[in-house]
Amino acid sequence: MNEPQNATARQNQSAQASASELDKRFMAAAIRYSRRHLGITGTNPSVATLIVADAGHGPVIVGRGVTAEGGRPHAETQAIAEAGELAKGATAYVTLEPCAHHGHTPPCASALVTAGIKRVVASSSDPDPRVAGRGYQILRDAGLEVITDVCREQGDDELAGYLSRSFRKRPEVMLKLALSVDGYVGCVGRGQIAITGAVSISQVHMRRAQTDAIMIGVGTVIADDPILNVRLPGLQDRSPIRVILDSELRTPLTSKLVRSARQVPLWIAARNDADPVKRQQLIEAGCRILATECEDEKIALPELLDDLAAQGIATLMVEGGAVVAQAFLAAGLVDKLMIFDGPNPILPNGDGQALAVEGLQAFIAADFVKTSESHFASDVLSQYKRK
Repeated sequence: MNEPQNATARQNQSAQASASELDKRFMAAAIRYSRRHLGITGTNPSVATLIVADAGHGPVIVGRGVTAEGGRPHAETQAIAEAGELAKGATAYVTLEPCAHHGHTPPCASALVTAGIKRVVASSSDPDPRVAGRGYQILRDAGLEVITDVCREQGDDELAGYLSRSFRKRPEVMLKLALSVDGYVGCVGRGQIAITGAVSISQVHMRRAQTDAIMIGVGTVIADDPILNVRLPGLQDRSPIRVILDSELRTPLTSKLVRSARQVPLWIAARNDADPVKRQQLIEAGCRILATECEDEKIALPELLDDLAAQGIATLMVEGGAVVAQAFLAAGLVDKLMIFDGPNPILPNGDGQALAVEGLQAFIAADFVKTSESHFASDVLSQYKRK
């Protein structure tokens, strides 16, 4: 390791050592607050800032901010404005390194200095080459105490989409599945089947509201005619972009997805030479067609994910069906799994052609570790992340 790297390592060790339990508690609160605008901040991540001051009766939050809808204003400037004069001599808890570049507004790092902040506690570092340590340096050069990497694992997890888009040039991919007690996701010819109960369905809608885009295959569109929006009271306006894998443009013009394309964005990934007449009809209905590379007549998933990231998609929720789920797992493109196990069988009498995700349990055993298990009435939600 060279000397600059040694210096960085010593700084990180010092940062961890000087973070108090109180710092960790306020940072945990900031990380939770950052979830408030997940999925609605455009190409910017949902970041939170808490400004904490001690007026003689113990530390209290005097200012807070979270990245606004569309990405601006940033969290730091909102928190500073709320704190006002109380920001002088206070501590700022930031879930991501403050920006260091001039964009639509001056750098947030400079704003913290100007506000009179004495101390900055940060969780995640920003990989954006316009920042990448420069935010911390502005603060240190101005004489502020800077503590980094506090609750780093939790902070990085909340920013996983942004970090994936920055480092891997693709979105973070979550695969959501609902499995019957006999291990199936559906049955041919029966359309949408209620595998889980109302509370589990609400959990799915909450996740939709926090993601940038949802993806399904055209087979699911034809079989189930879903609408894929958010239907929770108060969150209807937070429906994400819907993406269909449809190399041959088979999506029906009469489908709920197409008929709602002017209300909630609908992108269709298709071959560049797919039916030009159908393409124009879909465009006139409000759809956006993504000309996508194909391999063996199927959408090339890695290339599509690259394209989505380039257009600002940082988090993608894949909702099926079985063929699409298996393709993502086989390609090693799933970062997180969200699996709901329902209490009832799809084939109680063994009649019918059930649909399963081929090799699901083998993929889980080889590639994933369980992070949590929750119970909603008779349903079980198991969540996993890639090892």
